[in-house]
Amino acid sequence: MTIAIIAHDGKKAEMVAFIKDHTALFQKKHIQLIATGTTGSHLERAGLEVEKMESGPMGGDAQIASRLVEGRIDMVIFFRDPLGKHPHEVDVNMLMRLCDVYNIPLATNHAAAMRFIQTL
Repeated sequence: MTIAIIAHDGKKAEMVAFIKDHTALFQKKHIQLIATGTTGSHLERAGLEVEKMESGPMGGDAQIASRLVEGRIDMVIFFRDPLGKHPHEVDVNMLMRLCDVYNIPLATNHAAAMRFIQTL
């Protein structure tokens, strides 16, 4: 299972805390993590193995969306900051739209991500 991990800058600390709280799950051999560049760097510093794409504004969201279309992503956890301005909002919307098109589970906040964790 491949899980994409993404977080806006204002939510990166919350994402890292969430992942650290569930490290045992995310370190299982059958789970692979992929992340946008900056989020991935934060996860690496937290001790997790993660494949990093470019940062979101540099095309990382689009790279993850491409893999999603290819059937290589099973789930997306994207802690969005609904109050911040994001120069790559078009890419974010595209990624979320493709999750709907390809029926990929998408959690955009802590509560939804917890439901995902409970199902794993």
